[in-house]
Amino acid sequence: MTDLAGQPWLPSARSVPRVGVIRQLFEAPVEAEPESAAERETAAVLQALERPPGPVAVGVGSRGVANLEALVRGVVRALRRAGWDPFIVPAMGSHGGATAAGQTEVLADYGVTEAGVEAPVRADMATDVAGEVEGLPVHVNALAARAGAVFLISRVKPHTDFRGRWESGLAKMAAIGLGKQAGAQVIHSAGVPGLRDLMPRAARLLAGSGLLLGGLAVVENQRDQTALVRGVPASGIAAELEAELLVRARELMPRLPFDRLDVLVVDRMGKDVSGTGLDSNVLNRMRIVGEPEPEGLHIAAIAVLDLTAASHGNAIGVGLADFIPQRLRRRIDAGATYANSLTAGIVGLERAKIPMTMPTDRHAVLAAIAARGRPAGEPLELAWIADTLHTEVLAVSEPLWERAAGRSDLERLTEPRPMPFSAAGRLSPLNGLWPVPRAREAPEPGGRRSAAPRPTRSRARPAARRPGRA
Repeated sequence: MTDLAGQPWLPSARSVPRVGVIRQLFEAPVEAEPESAAERETAAVLQALERPPGPVAVGVGSRGVANLEALVRGVVRALRRAGWDPFIVPAMGSHGGATAAGQTEVLADYGVTEAGVEAPVRADMATDVAGEVEGLPVHVNALAARAGAVFLISRVKPHTDFRGRWESGLAKMAAIGLGKQAGAQVIHSAGVPGLRDLMPRAARLLAGSGLLLGGLAVVENQRDQTALVRGVPASGIAAELEAELLVRARELMPRLPFDRLDVLVVDRMGKDVSGTGLDSNVLNRMRIVGEPEPEGLHIAAIAVLDLTAASHGNAIGVGLADFIPQRLRRRIDAGATYANSLTAGIVGLERAKIPMTMPTDRHAVLAAIAARGRPAGEPLELAWIADTLHTEVLAVSEPLWERAAGRSDLERLTEPRPMPFSAAGRLSPLNGLWPVPRAREAPEPGGRRSAAPRPTRSRARPAARRPGRA
């Protein structure tokens, strides 16, 4: 790649800002025993059924749900104790490269294997047609259709493509995930109206057919931890109960505590972070052809630096960024990314486009600063996060750090210091400045986690009134 150092249109290395680490202050409810809760909630759904037990397909998706292995194991145990014969089916549409082997590998990465969840994993991309909605076929995985019974496990959260009463959750898994690549493509072919309007109707069709026994809905908190586990009967899918869970999920979702930013730097994106790699709800950036951008937080330029290994090269959502370094570009598997994008139809067009690619992390950050659309002398409002799933701890440029002192919802943790770029231009992860809370972070040998360093300053001074977003 061409050496960009010294180019007149790129700020010099002296333009890289100093950043201080801050923390958002909030209440984060936690389900202390997710496996037991999953078993209990599933048993409650099964007790209300009026049908004899038999084979049952347990649908599990491709999202990086916290405690997924334990949740699946709890569901499997409840099903087996009630006399059912459970097996796992990937319910993830076209993800995993739209192949049975790829989808099995995705589940294995999350610990969903026969050894881990005490039930066999059976993957097949073949589908049957269960009926029609407005003339469009509703597909369902052939293995699940032959079993005649399905129990779903899904996280409920705001969707990254649209707003509605039912977004990501059990209804979407039933209509799209369980429909494999063929079913996902049918729903997505109708664009945003297909997701918002046809998806819940397709889910109700499957529930009304008797195929769905129900599901386990999981709501997570701002720290990527299990906050709430709820058993949902088939009658509650794409109905009031699931809608109520979405309201709670929206209250607990991660967010950025500002109204505008010049630059956002993101350490990593990936399918284990969000279905779109970068959560558009956090960025407040949709980039869907024909759809308006949402009001609220505006970020002028976004630099994303890496793609997680768990994404298996699927970089859908990279088009939500403006700049990436060459190291992220090298991780992208075009086949996996295009399979996801084309299945998503018009929703995926902009999000699969490759942003301007810079040689190093430093070049990507400098390019974002150059593109912020403000005179060079004006204060730079930059934030730096680990990913869009973990926004509790973030680093901010000095103007935002100074402003944090007057906010009761923010705590300043470290004094500002230069962003830690290596001589080769690679940015050390934010976790190197301050441990970023991660629900799935493995403990150190001996079962202990790293102790967090103490803040250099105390909690921000309480304001006379609760301030608005900066």
